[in-house]
Amino acid sequence: MDVTLERAHRAWTNAERIKRLSDGLIRIGPWGLGVDGVVAWMPGANVAYSVGAGAILLFEAVQAGAAPETLVRMGLYLTVNTALDGVPVLGWAMDTLFRGHAMAAGALQKDIEKRYGAPAGRNPQRRWRLRVRDVPWAA
Repeated sequence: MDVTLERAHRAWTNAERIKRLSDGLIRIGPWGLGVDGVVAWMPGANVAYSVGAGAILLFEAVQAGAAPETLVRMGLYLTVNTALDGVPVLGWAMDTLFRGHAMAAGALQKDIEKRYGAPAGRNPQRRWRLRVRDVPWAA
């Protein structure tokens, strides 16, 4: 498949959106909480969200022409993330902390950056982040 620079960068941007939505709406140090962590505690919804977001990431990877090893790595992250949902309470807690979607999206983004470079004008860093040192009572 012939992948254009524009399509690859669109996949990079979509991966960034899924990464933030799934595992990075609220960031505290190296940990993040997003939709995936919240729905992890809702049986049925947790698997549906994990599989759906994972399928979108894998679709974007295929459309961007990601390397086979990147697809395998992404698949492993997403499989672990979804499998944790099958274990009540302990698995749900682990799924809340395991950033599988973020790791899979990051793998795709690195693959795209290696072949096409990062999208121009895109800063992968969050524009707003609550850090512990920013909280007055934690100083």
